[in-house]
Amino acid sequence: MEGSGELPGPQPPHPGDHRIRDGDFVVLKREDVFKAVQVQRRKKVTFEKQWFYLDNVIGHSYGTTFEVTNGGSLQPKKKKEEPASETKEAGTDNRNIIDDGKSQKLTQDDIKALKDKGIKGEEIVQQLIENSTTFRDKTEFAQDKYIKKKKKKYEAIITVVKPSTRILSIMYYAREPGKINHMRYDTLAQMLTLGNVHAGNKMIVMETCAGLVLGAMMERMGGFGSIIQLYPGGGPVRAATACFGFPKSFLSGLYDFPLNKVDSLLNGTFSAEMLSSEPKDGASAEESNGTLEEKQTSEQENEDNVAEVQESHHPPEQETVEIVSQDPDYKESKERGSKKDYIQEKQKRQEEQRKRHLEAAALLSERNSDGLIVASRFHPTPLLLSLLDFVAPSRPFVVYCQYKEPLLECYTKLRERGGVINLRLSETWLRNYQVLPDRSHPKLLMSGGGGYLLSGFTVAMDNLKADPSLKSNASTLESHKTEEPAAKKRKCPESDS
Repeated sequence: MEGSGELPGPQPPHPGDHRIRDGDFVVLKREDVFKAVQVQRRKKVTFEKQWFYLDNVIGHSYGTTFEVTNGGSLQPKKKKEEPASETKEAGTDNRNIIDDGKSQKLTQDDIKALKDKGIKGEEIVQQLIENSTTFRDKTEFAQDKYIKKKKKKYEAIITVVKPSTRILSIMYYAREPGKINHMRYDTLAQMLTLGNVHAGNKMIVMETCAGLVLGAMMERMGGFGSIIQLYPGGGPVRAATACFGFPKSFLSGLYDFPLNKVDSLLNGTFSAEMLSSEPKDGASAEESNGTLEEKQTSEQENEDNVAEVQESHHPPEQETVEIVSQDPDYKESKERGSKKDYIQEKQKRQEEQRKRHLEAAALLSERNSDGLIVASRFHPTPLLLSLLDFVAPSRPFVVYCQYKEPLLECYTKLRERGGVINLRLSETWLRNYQVLPDRSHPKLLMSGGGGYLLSGFTVAMDNLKADPSLKSNASTLESHKTEEPAAKKRKCPESDS
């Protein structure tokens, strides 16, 4: 309503903002291989044994397909209809084809000479088809398979797509599964569903999956609500979270809190002095992800380039600058100034981090979180038993573990503790299918396992279980309930005489 004084929350990116800009995080796709990179000018990127620059992708739409040309530049690839002459003549079966390695007339030297001449991969594939003695005898399916195989080898086609939870989870699971505790993408999807992650929630997450679970929750919440991340060690690791490229408005509802201070928060002994006494190493999220080092190196390269340009245009002035820079007093004053600025910036960053920790502690102390998600390399039982106290009744919780045995122990402890219902230990089963005309079938290779999930809901603890003094009364009540009433004892069936 117009008269309401409520301020809107963080606004998500505009749906029409689909153009690639300088500094955006994108995902490079080639066949089924993905790689997350940041778009920067004059930065060489290596992907699938090829190097190129991403300068030309700026301004294009996400999903555009590019072709790597000479000099490492990317050019948009125009969609061309494949000529029907390639698969016009096909054999009935492959029984008479002998794979003796002599069916291809072109040698490796000939192919290398074609590459040196600058001939595109599409033309090289066409020449390989024309110089193959067995191509026309193959079946139509075998011809398509041959063309696809040669295109993958000789055509340098790259698609730039927008990062998302599905794409990044597939990328991490295929390239670096150990960093995400071998969590499969369908398991992550079930975690978000069972945890009821949506906009406006107040969620708690404890994960050691390089920030992938955190990024998936932030994407689903859309910048509305709050997330409290508990981290072990010196600081949270958010390498995968940075790959999403969230706007700064999304970070306003993100808090982090050290895991070693959770017990003091539960016992009521937590204070602000405990945070100030922590050893600070200045390891922020950007430094742990390595992005800060990349920024510093890129800035240093830009400064070097500017210095080279100035040297080429003004050699006499450069000599005077060199003479001044060699003065030891000048060097000492410059080092003192840089150290002073660095110390001030570090203190400012530590003070901001301390304030955020206090805000996170205040949110946790309310003990009314809307959900809990745990996905770490540590044993889940002590984590879950301590963190469940921060969750409000009738709220979901999800625990992920690569192995089943820790979750079985956690299941038993939860049943003994009480305060939870609908406990469920599950494992997802995933099989990929190839869906093509007249050849749809399950793929030969499938995933052996994607981990296990323990889920359930919190409920208010029973007063009888919470107060040990009432246990004796409870036992007497149960004995009276189980005892058969006296009226039933008197009744006995009369025997027929």
